[in-house]
Amino acid sequence: MPSPTGHVGYYGNNKNCTDIRDTTSCFSSCPETSPNLVGRNTPHLFIPSTTQLKTALSWVKKGGRYSPDDCIPRHHVAVIVPFRDRDQHLKTFLYNIHPFLRRQQLDYGIYIIDQIGTSKFNRAMLMNIGYAESIKNHKYTCFVFHDVDLLPEDDRNSYTCTTQPRHLSAAIDKFRYRLPYKAIFGGASALSKSQLQSVNGFSNKFFGWGGEDDDMWNRLMHANFTVTRHSNKVARYTMLRHGKEKGNKHNTKRYKLLEDGYKRFKTDGLNSLTYNVVRIQIHHLYTRISVDINENEVMKSIDTTKLTKALQHCVEYYYHFIVRQNNTKF
Repeated sequence: MPSPTGHVGYYGNNKNCTDIRDTTSCFSSCPETSPNLVGRNTPHLFIPSTTQLKTALSWVKKGGRYSPDDCIPRHHVAVIVPFRDRDQHLKTFLYNIHPFLRRQQLDYGIYIIDQIGTSKFNRAMLMNIGYAESIKNHKYTCFVFHDVDLLPEDDRNSYTCTTQPRHLSAAIDKFRYRLPYKAIFGGASALSKSQLQSVNGFSNKFFGWGGEDDDMWNRLMHANFTVTRHSNKVARYTMLRHGKEKGNKHNTKRYKLLEDGYKRFKTDGLNSLTYNVVRIQIHHLYTRISVDINENEVMKSIDTTKLTKALQHCVEYYYHFIVRQNNTKF
């Protein structure tokens, strides 16, 4: 009997397969290393037309979703792209990233988190929002945070999560394929759900350019994680060229925020998110979530969370050191 997915005879020797619609018994797990990998590959830098995208990526499901149809995927990955006014780059990114991820036999979805409004660009908060929104409809276990101007050059650079956080973009052409400094965690990175929750996600305080990735590195170190990387022969990226962005000026407060970051890890992040979803658009090649972020409300939310935590500590202290010691009953 032919496979409903076009892979004739794939489960022909599987004696447990009695109903081809039962993927659990009829399909095996995808191999740990995909047989579809091609290794080093030069990215396509041109800006494809809508027709070219539709033709080349016809196999992508609505919303930018894909899952292999001849094996059970081992990894369920949300690719989260913080975004503002980069529509031309987005076309080139999609043209390259979809085939790259497909060759790795991942179950994945691509989420474009688009900041609208007049507030300064907050890349880290958009990544927190991407995490929070993507898990509402799918059971992702791995989250790849990816700048739209980076194109991977080698599909052996696995977009999966391990027991430790992974910095994916270790070698970018702009930096002559060298790591600029050891503590860098920007560009493209992969974190599991448990790793993100352990560090309370990214900071929400970094409005403007710079500092948010270094803050995440500090969070990971504070939680005793070890950041892993592939060699610079594999973790290679081409960066698309672009000019300065109007809404992404340098964050002049970044050094102070980094210095005091350890004081906010528990109160500034996933548990202090406040944002407004303006619209969700389910496109063929991606899901676009447009959000409005109010800087004043964000800062107020972080301060409120901090106050709540302080009150909790007071209550816990009172209970453990006063009530219990005196055997006081409420």
